[in-house]
Amino acid sequence: MPRPKYNRVLLKISGEALIGEVDYGIDPKVMDRIADQIKEVIQMGVEIAIVIGGGNFWRGVSASANGMDRTTADYMGMLATIMNALGLQNALEQKGVWTRVQTSISMQEVAEPFIRRRAVRHLEKKRVVIFAGGTGNPYFTTDTAAALRALEIDAEIIFKATKVDGVYDKDPNLYQDAKKYSQLSYFDVLKNNLRVMDSTATSLCMENNLPIVVFDINKPGNIKGVILGKKIGTIVMKG
Repeated sequence: MPRPKYNRVLLKISGEALIGEVDYGIDPKVMDRIADQIKEVIQMGVEIAIVIGGGNFWRGVSASANGMDRTTADYMGMLATIMNALGLQNALEQKGVWTRVQTSISMQEVAEPFIRRRAVRHLEKKRVVIFAGGTGNPYFTTDTAAALRALEIDAEIIFKATKVDGVYDKDPNLYQDAKKYSQLSYFDVLKNNLRVMDSTATSLCMENNLPIVVFDINKPGNIKGVILGKKIGTIVMKG
């Protein structure tokens, strides 16, 4: 079996990546494929934590733009991430992968509270830990939650799994001449507003020299590939 480049990683999965061929919510086929890829990584001995978004159910910023109170909209978005986390937990456990969901919002009937030491212990026991509820605070995205949790658990890298195969200078779905970047510096991302992750998350990664890889989760084998160190997607790191 190939030797993984990383021992402990944080995987950030956007809620939109779970929609697949359905119009709304979770496509079970997509969830099943993601679970297969994660199981493959666990079998390599890699410790993996996951932060999951909620954009397939609810986007707080969009709701706020339409007149809803921003704090209320963001809390509703946090609840959407918990639904996704429970769905992913179920998909993984059906494949025999031990999993724990930890939330930043107290919800003891369905998940553990986020406790850093407990999360690290789960990882050491080769359990997948899914962090839900964002940071537990409004006005912060799940990107920021991913950067924060990655640093708290001493992850070596963040893998941001999306529906696009990397970072482009403009939307590749709208412009045929969109240029894909293979590598970027944190400063380039911030200066050009490339939206790899939001500026708070990018700054947090830059201050702590935590690399980010953006890749397409829908291509089979991509999660294993990035963990093996293959050149997939776009890497953001110190310039």
